[in-house]
Amino acid sequence: MKRRTVCPQCRQDGAVRMQAQTPRELMASLIWMVPFRCQQCCHRFLARRQSATHSSQSAERREHLRIPVRLCLSFSGGKVRGEGTVMDLSLGGCIIKSGTQVHVEDIFYLEIVIAEDEPPVEVAAIVRSVGARGIAFKFLRKAQENKRLVAFIQSRSGATSSVLSKDVEPAIPS
Repeated sequence: MKRRTVCPQCRQDGAVRMQAQTPRELMASLIWMVPFRCQQCCHRFLARRQSATHSSQSAERREHLRIPVRLCLSFSGGKVRGEGTVMDLSLGGCIIKSGTQVHVEDIFYLEIVIAEDEPPVEVAAIVRSVGARGIAFKFLRKAQENKRLVAFIQSRSGATSSVLSKDVEPAIPS
């Protein structure tokens, strides 16, 4: 069984492998260390790859783990109002299906219904892309500020958080 990547700062698992950005991270790759970013506390750290067989695997470009969902939402911005279905959700944004016409860089106020007996989660977002998969939104404020959204994503991500980090083990803190 492969190990999960645990953040050395907050001790939560589910950190996502990132691309090397600094000279330190590039040098560390020579000794089988790769950069990770914790989805909970945003701490960036190095962890050891478990085997050389995965060395050619590309780093995950996304900062946050996507969770497949089917949630109702409504959105508004300027003179545009719409409704749709959230298809996947992360701490950084979401992808929705909607028939409403929007444009890249439009800013909207989203209301995502995560539980029928509770008020919707409210978040500001910008349209990053519009395509066949749907409308991709990036949240403008850190989603970590919304405790209900964080709790919802964490409750849904437990089974999948190891998938992105199954080829590494945590580095020994120095």
